[in-house]
Amino acid sequence: MEFDYIIIGAGSAGCVLANRLSANPANRVCLLESGPEDRSPLIHAPAGVAAILPTRHVNWAFNTVPQPGLGGRLGYQPRGKTLGGSSSINGMVYIRGHQSDFDEWQALGNPGWSFADVLPYFRKSEMHHAGEGQFHGGTGELYVGKLETHPATQAFVEAAQLAGHRFNPDFNGGEQEGVGPYDVTIRDGRRWSTATAFLKPIRNDRSNLTVMTGAHVERILLQGKRATGVQVTFKGRSQALRARREVLLSAGAFGSPQLLMLSGIGSEAELKAQGITVRHELPGVGQNLQDHPDVVLCYRSSDTSLLGVSARGSLKMGKALADYVRHKRGPLASNFAEGGAFLKTDASLARPDIQLHAVIGMVDNHNRTLHWGHGYSCHVCVLRPKSIGSVGLQSADPAAPPRIDPNFLGHDDDVQTLLKGYRMTREILEQAPMKPLSLKDMYSEGLHSDEQLIDLLRKRTDSIYHPIGTCKMGSDEMAVVDGQLRVHGIEGLRVVDASIMPTLVGGNTNAPTIMIAERAAQWIASA
Repeated sequence: MEFDYIIIGAGSAGCVLANRLSANPANRVCLLESGPEDRSPLIHAPAGVAAILPTRHVNWAFNTVPQPGLGGRLGYQPRGKTLGGSSSINGMVYIRGHQSDFDEWQALGNPGWSFADVLPYFRKSEMHHAGEGQFHGGTGELYVGKLETHPATQAFVEAAQLAGHRFNPDFNGGEQEGVGPYDVTIRDGRRWSTATAFLKPIRNDRSNLTVMTGAHVERILLQGKRATGVQVTFKGRSQALRARREVLLSAGAFGSPQLLMLSGIGSEAELKAQGITVRHELPGVGQNLQDHPDVVLCYRSSDTSLLGVSARGSLKMGKALADYVRHKRGPLASNFAEGGAFLKTDASLARPDIQLHAVIGMVDNHNRTLHWGHGYSCHVCVLRPKSIGSVGLQSADPAAPPRIDPNFLGHDDDVQTLLKGYRMTREILEQAPMKPLSLKDMYSEGLHSDEQLIDLLRKRTDSIYHPIGTCKMGSDEMAVVDGQLRVHGIEGLRVVDASIMPTLVGGNTNAPTIMIAERAAQWIASA
């Protein structure tokens, strides 16, 4: 079992790498995925995310360690465990981040990562619903579409404009700030994951590409300071796979640092605590964890066209299911988070510091707490939190989950930004266009003082699923990979996923992760 390239993880980055590297018939490529094939209908019907999110179905469903900033609560971290990775279970919102985010990456000592440098790679992947343009690609594999929005989404956009925020038809265009509909990775009523976009069209036609699902990597094999392959459990048997050229680690912000540490690459103290022999001291592995802290405003509503649980709603959902099966349209073709906003909590800021996701249903505790009736929700997240966390090992057992500590609301500036964002969002939802929904606040009714609302934030804030940074790119002593994503001090090993981001982008992370894989594929192919 010998290949030129072994890719660990068939997620947002891994499927792109498999496509690009196997395009050269001289390359033998192996793509390893710990989870199953992506055959579940809940993956492909966009509304299925509501059922996947709170369960372990194709979902690692990690928990964090107790979070002091959240009153000691455990946070929840869903991650995709199937072909397509988290692109198979996410909310399908296509956002790149603010242009300045990438300029900052370059300023941190990463040449070639400015927005001008990365824009061609965003465009390369993209098949935009409006066609090719200055900021969009028209012929890529990843379809980026628009939804037919629910009247409540349209009301939200109007309400935000009445509250003083400008309309923005394209958050990925020349300017990010404003309110409007989201672009989504949904095509003809079906989720357009990276497995659907990049893997399925070529998988059966390229004999040089081997895809192994249910293949859990135990560790990366090293010969001195060179990666030579992986040890993997497949069909109940542990076996070695050899890589003639490179091992490409695309297991995500939690999985990639965990695998490096299990392989003896990381902080000496972390490794020795688990009885792991240090093969290469790299103290930054698992450090620099950043994620968007997010709170959800939840409302009950008498409008039964909003998603919810009721006798009338069940009847409507039965009709919606029939419509979806026949025509791939209706509520089940929606991601529910059809619109949103990027706003500044202070007009003097150079760029938005909060993001809103307006949801046409009640989302409470990651959909793990269900309520009778119908409702409406709006997420508010801090785009560039100052709270920094870490990923470590709970055990030397490759089957054990990693230790995840995002340190949510550990910095008071994040608390203050989230508080301002909460107030701004409540102001939007009190505008006249929202009145027909008869919204009744479920958690903050009568709460007005800073102290009351901060207490509520600590009780209800958690992740909106954008962890990054744990194998950060750079040249400082805590950097894990260089500007071409090669692991410092180890030959034949790169990390290619969201873990290499040195700082968190202002927006959802699926699109920039795909861009990172496009960027890396070119370097790898020309190495």
